[in-house]
Amino acid sequence: MFKKSLTVLIMSFMLFAGGAIAAPVAEQIRPVLKNEKTAIVYQDVQPLAVVQNPAKYLGKNIRMNATFDKFSVVGLDYKPAFRSSEKYILFLIRRCERNGHIIPLSEMKLFITRAKAEKYIDLDSGDEIEITGKVFSNALGDPWIDVDNVKIVKSKKESKKDN
Repeated sequence: MFKKSLTVLIMSFMLFAGGAIAAPVAEQIRPVLKNEKTAIVYQDVQPLAVVQNPAKYLGKNIRMNATFDKFSVVGLDYKPAFRSSEKYILFLIRRCERNGHIIPLSEMKLFITRAKAEKYIDLDSGDEIEITGKVFSNALGDPWIDVDNVKIVKSKKESKKDN
């Protein structure tokens, strides 16, 4: 009788404890339903801060303002942080301008799909842009970023027309 009561008590305790532990975990990993809209939250950053500490931003969604420099193929097809040159293109932003020299921020690898890049084919070197994306790697100690969106903040062409 004592063994049977002890077994029932232990089983009751296990069920109670298991249910209490499982409930909060189930809420934390609740699957997102297809009809739910989820907003991505971006952290505002400075490009040089990301370059100085890419590990800090690894896996994070970031937003930054920068000056567009040019499209490039540097860094494509690099195995540790692979992005296919058939599907992606890389673009560079400017680090700064000094004494009439433009210095690109080549340490930051900004990847955008070719389909999205076609929307920005009219970008000119010197255009002010806002970039949103996710840091997916810090290979070679550099930030490698999948770009979600590029927004033209100030076009160089419009600036020249205003002057």
